[in-house]
Amino acid sequence: MAEGDVAEGSRFQVLVLNEIAPRGLARLPTARYFAGKGVPAPDAVLVRSADMHAMDIPASVRAIARAGAGTNNIPVAAMSARGVPVFNAPGANANAVKELVLAGMLMAARKLPGALRFVAGELGELRGDLDKAVEQGKSAFNGFELAGQTLGIVGLGKVGCLVADAAIKLGMDVLGYDPDITVDAAWSLPSQVRRAGSVSEVLRNGQFVTLHVPLVDATRHLVNAENIGLMPRGAVLLNFSRQGVVSDEAALVALETGALGCYVCDFPSAALLRNERVICLPHLGASTREAEENCAVMVADQLRDFLENGNIANAVNFPSVGMARESAFRVAIANANVPNMLGQISTAMAQAGLNIHNMVNKSRGDMAYTLVDVDSGVRESLLAELAAIEGVLSVRYLPGPRRDQ
Repeated sequence: MAEGDVAEGSRFQVLVLNEIAPRGLARLPTARYFAGKGVPAPDAVLVRSADMHAMDIPASVRAIARAGAGTNNIPVAAMSARGVPVFNAPGANANAVKELVLAGMLMAARKLPGALRFVAGELGELRGDLDKAVEQGKSAFNGFELAGQTLGIVGLGKVGCLVADAAIKLGMDVLGYDPDITVDAAWSLPSQVRRAGSVSEVLRNGQFVTLHVPLVDATRHLVNAENIGLMPRGAVLLNFSRQGVVSDEAALVALETGALGCYVCDFPSAALLRNERVICLPHLGASTREAEENCAVMVADQLRDFLENGNIANAVNFPSVGMARESAFRVAIANANVPNMLGQISTAMAQAGLNIHNMVNKSRGDMAYTLVDVDSGVRESLLAELAAIEGVLSVRYLPGPRRDQ
């Protein structure tokens, strides 16, 4: 074995459930990682759309990384109970989604789906005067321009901010609402965006309304039978977030009554496909080469830093915790966020004769996470003692080089 190689059994084993962009997999060097299908006892799982809810997830799994933003296909609560972080890639596909939102607005405003059907259907079968048929038929597809229209945005994360910026550059007036906007998002939001005080205010004032929120209990049927009628008559509703954020039934009723002019979404259903004023796309939001590569690279880097150093970034169920290595001996502990946990951890290490060189502890809801660098090696007996503390969910020993070496 060449110097610097790692024996097969000592490599991190990563189970890959979907096709992952090669650029992402390349971030996991083969000297330290084996990534592929059919791994019997994986240290981690890389996934895109595969449904893991019915999967028997091995006890060996220490992390799950989703090469995308949503994690509805992963049993996050069950993983939290095991002390397993679930990583995602927020913002990595934001530009792809932004461009599709713009395409959706243009398709609706200029009636492009109907025009394409006209050309492929009536004109394609025509045996007479084509120029005359074009002139007679095109009046059915008179549309309107985006400039001067009001775009309402619900959800001002990375995608929402990019859509707002692009819409302003197209000459649109933008109204935004997000009760949980982050500091980073607020900094990147164009100053021209007017702030709305509620979803209802956005619906009431937007000729176009686009939704960019996760699907959780609070956002399920965010647009529904009670509020969809607030939209200006003939308005366009766009949903590129998640299926379920809009009530399909409410959208169809609003289309039938004319209260809604067009519904554009990325989530086809049998009911929606039968309505010509619905523009359904086959879940194309992140389906670009660039987005898939960005997501794969982002989660692979996050996964590697966690497996090797215990650092956590962009986990949907854990706090963000990062600590540069100042020692070759590190312990990572996930535990319930309850009193005296740090005291018990520190006491156990002191009794084992270990000097704590550096420590960081963060919490998020019911979950807490601690990284501890000590000045000497850690015995298995201490790891077992830490794991036995009531409320501790997982313990990992991460010996490795210092970052300054």
